[in-house]
Amino acid sequence: MNAPIIGITIQKSINENNITNHWVRDAYIESVSRAGGIPILIPLGISSRDLDLLMQRLAGLLLSGGGDIDPQRYRSPQHPSLFGMDPERDRQEIQLVRFAAQAKIPFLAICRGIQVLNVALGGSLFIDLDSHYPNPLKHRYDSITEREFLAHRVDLVPTSRLQQILGTSPFWVNSLHHQGIKLIGKGLTANAVAPDQLVEGVELEGHPFGIGVQWHPESLQDAPQTIQLFDAFIQAARIRPV
Repeated sequence: MNAPIIGITIQKSINENNITNHWVRDAYIESVSRAGGIPILIPLGISSRDLDLLMQRLAGLLLSGGGDIDPQRYRSPQHPSLFGMDPERDRQEIQLVRFAAQAKIPFLAICRGIQVLNVALGGSLFIDLDSHYPNPLKHRYDSITEREFLAHRVDLVPTSRLQQILGTSPFWVNSLHHQGIKLIGKGLTANAVAPDQLVEGVELEGHPFGIGVQWHPESLQDAPQTIQLFDAFIQAARIRPV
């Protein structure tokens, strides 16, 4: 059985020696590998032309978590809670999402990734849930110490693709975000919601595998839902002709 090549988006940081590093958490790589995919990292700074050429050679795309999207991308003012914005990453990931959506390349979008997916397809975000969402749960837990903490349950939307994959509902997830989906992007439908009715997952209609989740399944690698989600993603990538 062939092992599909999965491109994983990354983030960058500058260390104490003023050296820029491109990186992603091991858990993303491990989750793809455990499900049978071959992970490769997509560095920032690739031209638009070369990104398109790269996408033609990938069997699937995983959009990883990270900092916030520039609110100008979804017509919102700045807010003091924003962190980790990177215009180059916004540009590159939005292009990748749009290419994957149009070319029907399987993709899985996680945390920041679901927000990029939504913005790329014309949707918007609550720029800060504590400030702009009515009666929110606590959604932002510590990203270092509480990645495996089960913060709240999610309910799957009946008949959604995600419900068909995971079956069980409700189940409990971690929560490491301060923003969330406001207006859902074109062609997307909600497939999971939190108890406060915040959208926790979306999927692209008519796409072989176009799913985004707001939680971090890669940090819950032994959970049945994580295994089922990554297995389904890699299987969809496996049958994509490249």
